[in-house]
Amino acid sequence: MQNAQKKRIAVLCSGSGSNLQALIDAEKENKFNGEICLVIASNPNAYALERAKQNNIQTAVFYLSTFATPELRDNAITNLLNLHNIDLVVLAGYLGILTPDFFANFTNPIINIHPSLLPKFGGAGMHGLAVHTAVINAKETHSGATVHYVDCGIDTGCIIAQDSLEILSTDTPEILQQRMLHQIEHPLLVKAVTQLCSE
Repeated sequence: MQNAQKKRIAVLCSGSGSNLQALIDAEKENKFNGEICLVIASNPNAYALERAKQNNIQTAVFYLSTFATPELRDNAITNLLNLHNIDLVVLAGYLGILTPDFFANFTNPIINIHPSLLPKFGGAGMHGLAVHTAVINAKETHSGATVHYVDCGIDTGCIIAQDSLEILSTDTPEILQQRMLHQIEHPLLVKAVTQLCSE
């Protein structure tokens, strides 16, 4: 695989970008045959943008309120992705819901990492602490994360990889979120991107 062309990757974020950082670190360690070429944020204050700038990765912000419709926002994003010849899009804490226009205009793989064992605790409103709160309230014994392909539904695409951990009696939603990020999400996302970059 050393001679194969590197996959060009764009990461879409809305928040702190800890999953983005895991991918940046993995790229520096040559764990996958890809290059993060572009970081796009839906929030101009997302710390993910600072992480990208610190690593000389080009950034762009597509703030929904500056567009007349979500479709126009997604058309602008896909135009930029195609301009940069992006092979793989990774949604890493991206809170925007992609419109059908996005899939019509960008036909390469799009993947997402979700902080539950899908199909459990997925769908509208299920992101961030809301997921971990729901898991604890349901008295689940285990939870985990899922990397899946993105389609026109919400958290409905084909599953690529999953991993889980045991829920502890001391877990609050905040503690579980941090344990999930560091123990499960970061390595799982790197594993999935490594797999896709080798195909």
